[in-house]
Amino acid sequence: MPVNILMPALSPTMEKGNLSKWLKREGEKVKAGEVIAEIETDKATMEYESIDDGVLAKIVVPAGTADVPVNQLIAVLAQEGEDPKAAAAKAAEIKPTSAPSPAAPPSPAPGKGVTPSPPQRGADIGQGNKLAASPQSQSTPSPLRGEGALAPGVGNRVFASPLARRLAKDAGIEVARVQGSGPHGRVIARDIEAAKSGQSLRAPAAAATAPAIAPSLSDQQIRALYQEGSYQVVPHDGMRRTIAQRLTASIQTIPHFYLTVDCNIGKLLEAREEINAAAPKGQDGKPAWKLSVNDFVIKALALALQRVPEANVTWTEAGMLKHMHSDIGVAVAMPGGLITPIIRSAEQKSLAAISNEMKDLAARARSRKLKPHEYQGGTTAVSNLGMYGIKDFTAVINPPHATILAVGAGEERAIVRDGKIEAAHIMSVTMSCDHRAVDGALGAELIGAFKALIENPVMMVV
Repeated sequence: MPVNILMPALSPTMEKGNLSKWLKREGEKVKAGEVIAEIETDKATMEYESIDDGVLAKIVVPAGTADVPVNQLIAVLAQEGEDPKAAAAKAAEIKPTSAPSPAAPPSPAPGKGVTPSPPQRGADIGQGNKLAASPQSQSTPSPLRGEGALAPGVGNRVFASPLARRLAKDAGIEVARVQGSGPHGRVIARDIEAAKSGQSLRAPAAAATAPAIAPSLSDQQIRALYQEGSYQVVPHDGMRRTIAQRLTASIQTIPHFYLTVDCNIGKLLEAREEINAAAPKGQDGKPAWKLSVNDFVIKALALALQRVPEANVTWTEAGMLKHMHSDIGVAVAMPGGLITPIIRSAEQKSLAAISNEMKDLAARARSRKLKPHEYQGGTTAVSNLGMYGIKDFTAVINPPHATILAVGAGEERAIVRDGKIEAAHIMSVTMSCDHRAVDGALGAELIGAFKALIENPVMMVV
């Protein structure tokens, strides 16, 4: 029986994807694990590999096609022993059923992925989607196999892989409350892991009813305010729509409050200069590292969260998740929006390691080559606009984080010390806090710990 290859959900929030290119032609043999296509989401370009042997009998969606809905038929694979032409003809007669994609779930930028929502259930894919995203391109567990593989759900039934059910049972998590990110909303192992950190749990039904928000102006009403021909309409891409939805939802659903302090970074600048001057050079003549102020900020925030562990948390309706490590997201601007790659366990890494890892992540973020696990999750984030000369600002929290640090420019300012006015290098930082998880005093303690570390960088290596 031919295998219908469907557009996969390559991330929990993906609704549509662009089919960038086919790496196999019709009639070519395909081996399990072989990459056959590249698919572009709103965040990255990912490889798509086969888990079955066969022949690519028919390409339904040509390369270069944009906005292909998740679960739409994109190609047909003839299994071993089947006639590719007959398989293509037979599959063409079958109208593929695909679940309609819901509106993207609200959660915030800066760019990154968070609080996923599954596709709606209701379609039976039969022998359908036998392909999965490459593990090298996405940290995704095994595709459809075994018990429960014929998701979608029917009625109140929740479809989950056997591994996911076992992990949920061991963790004491109710599978029905986990948002599935597998094909057709199926709960898979990574969803259980995400649920442990509060990233994939559904809110209780009672919490789904939110206060009504006053409607904004329609497109027609807005355009009526401007003279015809005085503007150009530039359509939104997927990333910009996602950022808009998540920013709006974050402000509407998270009770933000803000704490600002001025940090004297004179010692930091001196230490940075000395450390960079001492960097050994490789065979290419380039130094092994070149630290930036932002590298110190990442390290200081990571250590501050370890000093104030009650603030290294994620809010969930079931309870507070206290994280053991400081996974720091860092906002990176890219064409059309921004994304937040994550430095994992930053408290354990040296400044040089953070610097080199951040350079690699930023470069791949701008070329949209990040893997999902490199920008999803995290425990807090840093947004630095100092390089643009911004003195201070407030940032929007990116769920499931409870905090985000907005970093302004370091500049010489007049300060009073021992009754005398003198110049000092001052950097203003503002921490946005989710008041559900971090109270005012706790937030003040956290930003105080950050200030102590950033002003005395030697404490970061003790």
